Amino acid sequence: MAKLVFGMNQSLDGYVDHEAMATGPALFRHWTEHVDGLAGSIYGRRIYEIMRYWDEDRPEWSAAERAFATAWRRQPKWVVSRSLKSVGANATLLGEDFEAAIRGLKEKISGEIAVAGPKLAQGLTELGLVDEYRLYLHPVVLGSGTPFFAGPCPPLKLVSTDPLDEGVIRLTYVPA
Repeated sequence: MAKLVFGMNQSLDGYVDHEAMATGPALFRHWTEHVDGLAGSIYGRRIYEIMRYWDEDRPEWSAAERAFATAWRRQPKWVVSRSLKSVGANATLLGEDFEAAIRGLKEKISGEIAVAGPKLAQGLTELGLVDEYRLYLHPVVLGSGTPFFAGPCPPLKLVSTDPLDEGVIRLTYVPA
């Protein structure tokens, strides 16, 4: 049975913004290894469209960026969207009955499936489908943006704290 994990970089004041929080080489390597080890990822429309950046090689990329792109392209992706009509390579569009589809994925797949996007994570939290939350706290305060939790924070139990490079601490929680 798969484990659904929602994890993202966030500021100390609780916001996620991929443009406002720089990821240095060590943390970028961590994310590449993480993505490479996933059984797949479930995306909301907005974050999927941002991540499509990795679909096409760019001449200015470093070796680390090419490695991330390779890992991202390899993994299966499921996209929850009412507005998209199609998705890219190695991706499946999930429509109105996404709950049944995701429950089916949890039953059929072994390993970890990442949940990407705060709004999607909130919907899956309300359905009781998120098994773990990983908050990658960066030592910055943004003051605004998209909150990590798009709705009320569910009751959680802290299971680990892991200092990472670049001043980032990963807090791992499970539903209480």
